[in-house]
Amino acid sequence: MDSSLNCSSYKKYEIRKREPNPKTSALLVIDMQNKFSSYANPILSNTITTIDLCRRASIPVFFARLCLKSPADSGMLGEWWDNDIVLDGTVDSELIPEIGRLAEADEVVEKTTYSAFEKTRLQEMLVEKGVEEVIITGVTTNVCCETTARDAFGKGFRVFFSTDATAALDLELHEATLKNMAFGFAYLIDCKRLQQGLFPD
Repeated sequence: MDSSLNCSSYKKYEIRKREPNPKTSALLVIDMQNKFSSYANPILSNTITTIDLCRRASIPVFFARLCLKSPADSGMLGEWWDNDIVLDGTVDSELIPEIGRLAEADEVVEKTTYSAFEKTRLQEMLVEKGVEEVIITGVTTNVCCETTARDAFGKGFRVFFSTDATAALDLELHEATLKNMAFGFAYLIDCKRLQQGLFPD
């Protein structure tokens, strides 16, 4: 993965500007698992920073983890990825240790496809907490993060999409999603912007 992803800025594609409301927001941390560590490790520091900022602002944090109970559950994922799937109970399925330690006191949503909303209780859990806005972080930018963001928008949540705490296979894929998100689905933020919005001087 191109290390310049860490430098990707919301400013390049921003169309609309807004700050998350800490009273009605939740942070979603998508698929920061050992299987995807090659994508996740370069944004690990920014992801942890985002989690810390949200916790300081009393924003609830939800972690999503892709894991299938058996190969028979893979559906189109199995076909698309040549059966290179993430099976529950394997090392690949576990959250990266630094993220796993942070997730111990929070909700972990187990999912079987790209979206963290599909066949999970995520929407119900967000509604129960009075959440109206979601902040998207994790991997990969253009697959599970984008799909989750699109679903969140369709379900009526205001979406904020991190530009420096998400990552993809390459910069072109990453930035294609940022352009799409800004155009039709989400407000773009990065760690610095989030800190300024949550803790203005």
